[in-house]
Amino acid sequence: MNQLIDRREALRKTALLMGAAVSASALTGILQGCKATPELTYTPVFFNADQATLVSEVADIIIPRTDTPGAKDAGVPGFIDTMLKDCYAKEDQDNFLAGLASFDEEAKTAYGDSFIYCKPEQQLEFVTKVHASALTEAKANREAKRPFILMAKELTLLGFFTSEPGATQVLQYVAVPGSYKGCIPLAEAGNGKTWAT
Repeated sequence: MNQLIDRREALRKTALLMGAAVSASALTGILQGCKATPELTYTPVFFNADQATLVSEVADIIIPRTDTPGAKDAGVPGFIDTMLKDCYAKEDQDNFLAGLASFDEEAKTAYGDSFIYCKPEQQLEFVTKVHASALTEAKANREAKRPFILMAKELTLLGFFTSEPGATQVLQYVAVPGSYKGCIPLAEAGNGKTWAT
């Protein structure tokens, strides 16, 4: 008789066979390791691997791949990592990291797991909710520090629209613009796309 059992049951029976020699923390690690972690597309310098993965997923929600490249395709997560490391003051770096940790803790409270392990629809719902809340708070208190989600959005947009895919496939790009043409049809003027600067 062929009987199927699930992973949890197999681990429980293994622990019983071993005389409960497998600790609860080892079992938790095994079960956590079964979850698919999104793949990083760069080697982080400022972030640790978990932080880099979370920032990558948030950036990809802000600018997802459609008929044009998304944030990950344009190398935005690596850009954010470098900008924070090389260009931001220590206070702003600390503010970003504290906000990142708080963001992940809120996701754990809302969905019972780290943001990177949530379902895509949960991630989108959570980012949308946190973003709307941050905008409301920013309007109410303009003196407060920028929340993590708004800093991440700002860096994502900056990184994407200054990248080659963002500047050439989403915006119009001419390295050296030609002559001035004051009155031309919209189709000849880039079909409404803004110029990359």
